[in-house]
Amino acid sequence: MPKIVELKHINKIYGEKTPNPTQVIFDLNLSFEEKSFNSIIGQSGSGKSTLLNILGTLDKATSGEVFINGKNTQTMKKNEVSKLRNETIGFIFQFHYLLPEFTALENVLMPYRISKKPITDEVMKRAHELLDIVGLTKVKNNLAVNMSGGQQQRVAIARSLINQPKIILADEPTGNLDSDTTEQVYELLREINKRYETTFIIITHDRHIAEKADRIIEIKDGRIHIDISVQNN
Repeated sequence: MPKIVELKHINKIYGEKTPNPTQVIFDLNLSFEEKSFNSIIGQSGSGKSTLLNILGTLDKATSGEVFINGKNTQTMKKNEVSKLRNETIGFIFQFHYLLPEFTALENVLMPYRISKKPITDEVMKRAHELLDIVGLTKVKNNLAVNMSGGQQQRVAIARSLINQPKIILADEPTGNLDSDTTEQVYELLREINKRYETTFIIITHDRHIAEKADRIIEIKDGRIHIDISVQNN
């Protein structure tokens, strides 16, 4: 399977030019195949969130190369990186960041409004389809503020897919949800992975959830500690 993300000799140092620089990622090499479902685990401070930010081009590595869909983002201009990110990567965060005064449907369409792209009939149809997939057809016109935590996170998942990204990066996407809702959300992510062949890279502190992925990567002190494939039926 082709590699959709590849990191080569990545180092990340904060305060590089200060008397006390802090290195959080050390000569890290890592790649992810298209259509794969991956989890990244690690204790607080291990470097996993920094790694996700580098993967998502939200932060730049101090040295090394980051290839997204075959393109070396380290050599690209800022506006080129932004365009690649908007077209290729969707994000799901622990906090859903919905706009409370807008409906579920309006929140799903927000990436188009922000980019000032026209909301065509095709885009609107896709938004309705995504809300159907995440099980929110009946509440699509409800304001976000009037939805449960689980429903809000499902809206955030639909929103992350509206631009048809090849990669979804998720940072503790069920960190604020109860165990039953967490299970439902992860089943939903797996369904999306299979239906749209979207590559998932998920950060989680929950090993039980991590084991639902096809691959588990553990980060420890800024280095890869464990990298194993998991057989899931």
